[in-house]
Amino acid sequence: MSTIAFDSFALTRIADFARSLSRLHALARRQPVDDDAFDREFNAVCLSVWGYTTDDFGDELFSPADHAFLDSLDEARARIFAAEQGYDLVDDTGMLTDWWGFCWMILAEKRGLLTPENRAAARAAIEDKYLAAPNVIGVIVGR
Repeated sequence: MSTIAFDSFALTRIADFARSLSRLHALARRQPVDDDAFDREFNAVCLSVWGYTTDDFGDELFSPADHAFLDSLDEARARIFAAEQGYDLVDDTGMLTDWWGFCWMILAEKRGLLTPENRAAARAAIEDKYLAAPNVIGVIVGR
């Protein structure tokens, strides 16, 4: 394993991209915040860091071993895993609240799942799901 992965200057500090998301989590401790707001902010961070979101690939693309690995993560193991891949999951107050989702993205990148083909397939699956719902006659997609 490369020692440069643990050099704090060589890591992509996700917290630098997640300031709005961290502020939203802090606000949620004082007042209710809509879940969609968290999703939008999380997706904005993922787009900034990777150019993809968790909506851009299906979880079925991960192997059972990958699912078991993700399910077994705790904050300490997640921090080590992220650092080994060149990412830092810590901000000025500690571990990022959404560390597990970021590990999901890091593993997707490691497995080569962040591709235009997987994005198109995932988006088509989402559209099919919406079109199968009663009273839905169309899906408008912003690209």
